[in-house]
Amino acid sequence: MIELIPAIDIINGQCVRLTKGDYDQKTVYGHPLEMAQDFERIGFQRLHVVDLDGAKSKHIVNGAVLHQITTETKLKVDFGGGIKTDNDLEEAFRQGAQMVTVGSIAVTEPERFMGWLDKYGAERMILGADVRNGKISINGWKEDSSEDLLPFLQKYIDAGVKNVLCTEISKDGTLSGPAIDLYRRVMDAYPDLHLIASGGVSCIDDIKALDCAGIPAVVFGKAIYEGKINLNELWDWQNASYHA
Repeated sequence: MIELIPAIDIINGQCVRLTKGDYDQKTVYGHPLEMAQDFERIGFQRLHVVDLDGAKSKHIVNGAVLHQITTETKLKVDFGGGIKTDNDLEEAFRQGAQMVTVGSIAVTEPERFMGWLDKYGAERMILGADVRNGKISINGWKEDSSEDLLPFLQKYIDAGVKNVLCTEISKDGTLSGPAIDLYRRVMDAYPDLHLIASGGVSCIDDIKALDCAGIPAVVFGKAIYEGKINLNELWDWQNASYHA
């Protein structure tokens, strides 16, 4: 059964969504803590939080908001955005994140990422693989690297990575449907990987399609905030599937 992970992206302390990672195409939806509490009330146990200011600034900016969420809810939070140094990583954990998503550093400083993997363990580290035109993108999707997706994943799976968050940037925030073929290709290559699909989810049927394709987990946000997904209906579907 696919794991459902709602997302909260933060700019200036507010819950926002971008379109294709474009900071000029921003919609504000309210306060992150209130959103997180709503998710918890419905029954979700996991939350994906992204510090978009941090991703752009290359250091954590919205640590205080993360702290609010982790102290005022019981959600298991994975946090990403702006984690570039040992201090950033330690701050994320100090502010209550149970897992962190790291992408850019795995490209630009692989030895540092390997060190974090060794120190904190694969259970607490999520490798962020943000893809544009088949290449890994870094620094808040502002730059494309020369890294191809599958060899990039292979290197870190060999080093012990178990969790990967893969975002198809061209789909993100567009409500145009997820890149199922991309995720299938990853799962065909690495069937034991806990792959978290991200980008393009527009409705419950998209999530059902990912589930049918054998994708272990999905992150989704804009479809919630735009009223395209009724979370109570989604939760009921998942519970019914568990007990089928």
